[in-house]
Amino acid sequence: MSNHSVYMDYNATTPLHPGVKAALTEAFDIYGNASSMHSSGRYAGEKVAQAREIVARFIGAAPEEIIFTGGGSESNNTVLNMIDCGSGVCSCVARGRRGLVTSAIEHPSIINTAEFLQHKGVSVTFAGVDAQGKVNMEDLEAAVSGETALVSVMMGNNEIGTLQDVKAITRLAHERGALMHTDAVQTLGKVPVDVKDLDVDFLSFSAHKLYGPKGIGILYVKKGAPFCTFIHGGHQEDGRRAGTYNTLGIIGLGKAVELASREMKDEVAKLWALREKLRKGLLEKVPDIHVNGHPADTLPGTLNVSFRGAEGEAILLYLDMNGIQVSTGSACASGSLEPSHVLLATGVEPELAHGSIRFSLGRETTDADVDYVLETLPPIMQKIRSMSTVYGKRG
Repeated sequence: MSNHSVYMDYNATTPLHPGVKAALTEAFDIYGNASSMHSSGRYAGEKVAQAREIVARFIGAAPEEIIFTGGGSESNNTVLNMIDCGSGVCSCVARGRRGLVTSAIEHPSIINTAEFLQHKGVSVTFAGVDAQGKVNMEDLEAAVSGETALVSVMMGNNEIGTLQDVKAITRLAHERGALMHTDAVQTLGKVPVDVKDLDVDFLSFSAHKLYGPKGIGILYVKKGAPFCTFIHGGHQEDGRRAGTYNTLGIIGLGKAVELASREMKDEVAKLWALREKLRKGLLEKVPDIHVNGHPADTLPGTLNVSFRGAEGEAILLYLDMNGIQVSTGSACASGSLEPSHVLLATGVEPELAHGSIRFSLGRETTDADVDYVLETLPPIMQKIRSMSTVYGKRG
């Protein structure tokens, strides 16, 4: 095993920011239930309220528009399941509409929920994307109809990094009388997000993608937007999401967002420079590769590359043995042997899609890390391809 340790899987999860770790350590003795009326409970409740205000300010929302959840997947499920809740988005507010329009490259928490809803009779359309991962607006226009209750399109793709024009998609949804949700789990802290400017009705986010703790996220619900409770029980979050407040997680989320508001500009510039150095270096040093995603409208720090003549899992394991941690795609789908649904949707052939690696860089990535990858990966590719019974023997 290598003595090096290079982590390039920030899109899967991030380490705690030192400032978040300090805030959590300081908060360990806050044990009161934030819903209780005694002094310990009121103190915890104050900390929850402070975090809510920080998060709301960061995305241009009002504090009462923020619901704390268990993470991005719960937030996404909450919104999509409203279509079938019987007295929510479709039957009560959207005049009997029972249709969902989403894209073919969404996170599994959207794709799998949409397929679940299909089995329950909801009409679901998966709009296609172009070769760079941009949603095909003609497909979207054809799909969004008078039967559509909700349009859900992610802001930034977790695998290839492509950013969508959420503002234009929202405008289309609203023109057709549908509500708009965006999964912003990968974008918050990497690109500016203003919910009032975007005009979305719902937005999902998760703290652990922003150097915060796992198991805590938010769902933004625009004032006046219809809402059906997904988790029933107590009165927390004005009855919209039951369960004792995860006070430590909420404090960590608030601190992570506070730090991001101060550090995002400088970090984004650094990540762009490192991503470009890695991209150009790989194109120069490794033949027969394909860079996936949009070249400009993409998340800073995300680089998805397909290597012909190699399995992504083999590349990942060789890199790991050399102290480099990467991903073959979404962490939520890494147990699957199927090629990435995102790459297939962009037209990448299955064989090439199987050989894809996602490098996602973050706040602790250095120039030396990128240099080490560019030094280590070319001989690995040469070794893997030399063992192939197919690569180099075509034609």
